[in-house]
Amino acid sequence: MAGLFVGRQRYDLVRFALSPLGGERWRGGYHELRRLQLTRLPSLESERCSSRTPQGGMEQREPIVPCRSTIVQRSMTFPDITPDLKAAMPNLRGRLLANQSLAELTWFRVGGPAQVLFTPADENDLAYFLAHLPKEFSVYVVGVGSNLIVRDGGLPGVVIRLSPRGFGETSANEEFVSAGAAALDKRVAETAAAASLTGLEFFFGIPGTIGGALRMNAGANGSETKDVLVEASGVSRDGQQIRFTSANMKFVYRSSGVDPSVIFTSARFRGIVAAPEAIRARMNEVQNHRETAQPIREKTGGSTFKNPPGHSAWKLVDAAGCRGLRVGGAQVSEMHCNFLINTGTATGHDIETLGETVRARVKENSGIELHWEIKRIGIEQP
Repeated sequence: MAGLFVGRQRYDLVRFALSPLGGERWRGGYHELRRLQLTRLPSLESERCSSRTPQGGMEQREPIVPCRSTIVQRSMTFPDITPDLKAAMPNLRGRLLANQSLAELTWFRVGGPAQVLFTPADENDLAYFLAHLPKEFSVYVVGVGSNLIVRDGGLPGVVIRLSPRGFGETSANEEFVSAGAAALDKRVAETAAAASLTGLEFFFGIPGTIGGALRMNAGANGSETKDVLVEASGVSRDGQQIRFTSANMKFVYRSSGVDPSVIFTSARFRGIVAAPEAIRARMNEVQNHRETAQPIREKTGGSTFKNPPGHSAWKLVDAAGCRGLRVGGAQVSEMHCNFLINTGTATGHDIETLGETVRARVKENSGIELHWEIKRIGIEQP
């Protein structure tokens, strides 16, 4: 009942804030909303985890860290504010959904709901939405969820997902390849290959979208997004449509210097004309490497940690004795120990806790601090 009561308070605050009468009181109401959203109810704790023995009995074992996989967790819901958003944005063409599960949108298949999930029709619709969305609302953009852990409590505010229909087109013209931010990196490589353009084969081995590649300067096999980008387009938090040259992107290793609130919508790349057979052979090499060295058929999220200067993250993890390490339903991959996998019962808490356990062990063993490459968003399960 307490959770329902808190939820109702949140709902009333947001409805009032978006109403004509709420106007200038919005900011104070929003901060109260955030206080209530982040108030933690008594946490679920388990000092021991249990598993069934082959004989059907219960075997008690000590976990490495607290385990939540065997605990029935309460479902998290947020107040439904979509009717108010629709009323405030009469010309909106995209789709608004309340309390939409994000687990199905991530490769790990874990995480709570988005308070609001918005799928814009196109770039103009996205700009319209952001221009009319109150600034106090948090906004996060999600692609195919291949590099993402959503925490079990979900995300208050708005999650934006660019659809392949509105943002997934790719095309080639002379030495240039254009792509929407929702286009798969693999498809961009295929579009370039069909036009006999080399230089973009590395995208074939990256399990994400162009929007994510722009944000994190995605790379593989010795090449990075910065090496081939000509320009990118995006929309700012206030709805302004902006273009960025490659220099404007301020790329560094696995990151860009563009304001994090900007949502990328498209990009243009430059390739070099080459023999189609050589391009296809290179793409086959990339694919064979992934299939033989990475757990691509598991519920995973790609490379977990960035490579520290002069080191390989997987070697540091292996040297710290973490290959195969488990927390609840999460495990460090036996095949490639810079990958975490959901063995089938993991929660977001399990996966993130496993990652932090690995970081601590590597630090203790080598003195080197690993930094997450996978993004982690949302709030913990109350």
